[in-house]
Amino acid sequence: MLAASVNNTESVTIDFTPAGPTVNDEPFAWDLVRLSDRTFSILHQNRSYTAELLELNQTTKTVSLKINEHKYTVQLKDRFDLLLEKMGMSNMANAKVDDLKAPMPGLIVGVSVQPGDAVQKGDSLLILEAMKMENNLKAAAEGTVKAIRAAKGDRVEKGQVLIEFV
Repeated sequence: MLAASVNNTESVTIDFTPAGPTVNDEPFAWDLVRLSDRTFSILHQNRSYTAELLELNQTTKTVSLKINEHKYTVQLKDRFDLLLEKMGMSNMANAKVDDLKAPMPGLIVGVSVQPGDAVQKGDSLLILEAMKMENNLKAAAEGTVKAIRAAKGDRVEKGQVLIEFV
């Protein structure tokens, strides 16, 4: 499930179900055809739209689109963002990073940083495989890597320190 806010307006919920996408729990019927890497043709409720992807910022989870010559900025929140917001922890991104701990047991399949590396919020730190899925663990805030406590191929337990920050 995603929450999407277009041009800083009221948020809508988007979900992808086996029966197709829903918006605010209502089925959303559309036909989408890719015209190029960044351009799409959309048919919705017997109306035609041309959509162009202008920018995709994965760090801020923001998408800029041009639809029929009108520009839109869409801010997305996934279920984890919504959970943090619900718990009152959405402003913790500005906090100093202490340690990166394993959110679940799994296998380290990749490490993207080294001791001494400066990282920014959203930078990929390592990949943890759990339940047959690869989870890209990212920096919650800016910091400097002090030590890496897990290597590629290591099995880790939930709560185990993986990376220490200065």
